[in-house]
Amino acid sequence: MGPMFISGEWLPVSFISSRVSQTRVALVDCNNFYVSCERVFDPSLAHRPVVVLSNNDGCIIARSEEAKQLGICMGTPFFECRAHIRQHGVQVFSSNYALYGDMSARVMEILQQFSSRMEVYSIDEAFLDCARGSRENHEVWAAQMRARVLRCTGIPVSIGIASTKTLAKIAARIAKKRPERGGVCILDSCEDCELLLGAIAVEDIWGIGRRYAAMLRRSGIATALKLKHADDGWVRRRLTIQGLRTVMELRGIDCIGLQDMPAPARGIRSSRSFGTPVEDLAHLREALVEYISIAAAKLRSKGLSASAMQVFITTGRHGAGPQYNNAATLTLPTPGDYTPDLIRHGLNVLNRLYRPGYRYRKIGVLFTGLQTACERQLDLFEDSPAADERKKCFMGAVDAINARWGRGTVSFAVPVGAGRGWRMRRRFMSGRYTTCWSELPMVKAC
Repeated sequence: MGPMFISGEWLPVSFISSRVSQTRVALVDCNNFYVSCERVFDPSLAHRPVVVLSNNDGCIIARSEEAKQLGICMGTPFFECRAHIRQHGVQVFSSNYALYGDMSARVMEILQQFSSRMEVYSIDEAFLDCARGSRENHEVWAAQMRARVLRCTGIPVSIGIASTKTLAKIAARIAKKRPERGGVCILDSCEDCELLLGAIAVEDIWGIGRRYAAMLRRSGIATALKLKHADDGWVRRRLTIQGLRTVMELRGIDCIGLQDMPAPARGIRSSRSFGTPVEDLAHLREALVEYISIAAAKLRSKGLSASAMQVFITTGRHGAGPQYNNAATLTLPTPGDYTPDLIRHGLNVLNRLYRPGYRYRKIGVLFTGLQTACERQLDLFEDSPAADERKKCFMGAVDAINARWGRGTVSFAVPVGAGRGWRMRRRFMSGRYTTCWSELPMVKAC
């Protein structure tokens, strides 16, 4: 076998072989995270079927184990299973992103205490670099981590430990599916790994999408074990170099290292589907102002400026009536993050996009061409340094108020207020118990 392209470079086989089992990485995965967050503040939900819905209470995006046993599937539209849910007394919640985001931050803060290197992979998952040591040391370390996260946040987690990130994902899945393992699964011996990989469906492998999984099954590769032993040349032709990296990871060769810093954002987007269809331009303007404000706050929190913005509106592809979808991109005169300027440009774009006579279901904004302060190209005719400093102070004060008292405490008005009837449906919303003073849990004396 000749040299192989791994982690962005061509490496000799001898070097690749030396990387086998030299590292240990852990994946910490919060169990049924959205449901677990709701249960933290309502202990009566324990051992009861619970589901969480997507935006506008559309589809099921999280289920407790009890709900899974009732045959409620992920992604099922709520209206299709409403009768089934009512029949079995399933507790339903709308997505409470303020609560979930804050609980996630608390979990990640605790995990950082257990490793010098950590990569936050998603709202409920993180990869950690394991200290070198024996299997017994890793088991103790993982058990201590699970116990502290549960004690400090109330969120149960499963932990998978292996020599690569792909194997760690599989190990975490096994830890979650098999209660007898105590929430921890360590893949370290070849025999144990081979046995477990033989029971993992190919579509459950990290990095293998639905189309690739269907193709692999047609080719007689139905499990992770069979993919592990597939021919390298065949894998590269069918799954590209990224698929070959996945196969190498299944063999215990570290090809996808930990990212100490998150990859730089290519764009920042803010959009929502409307709770009810919108026809009037005033409603669209009000919604766009709110979404631009949210996206601009994200820009400032990351120390970025946008050099271009895209505004899009759509009626959706389904439903009665005429359909209309359009978008327009504007290159900003100078890259910036000042909300009033971005709102002014965005409303001008919306005026060009809007067509009367349609029932719009969604509007949004996307900021692209992101630059840091040191990359920002100044303009000869832009505001003076003193004016620029006043803008920074003003937006800093707005962000600080909204961070302390909740998003939208200070908002930007539009010429014609529309009453915000377009906002998402959240009929089953729980309280923002950790981020809103007025919604703190109340304890009543008996």
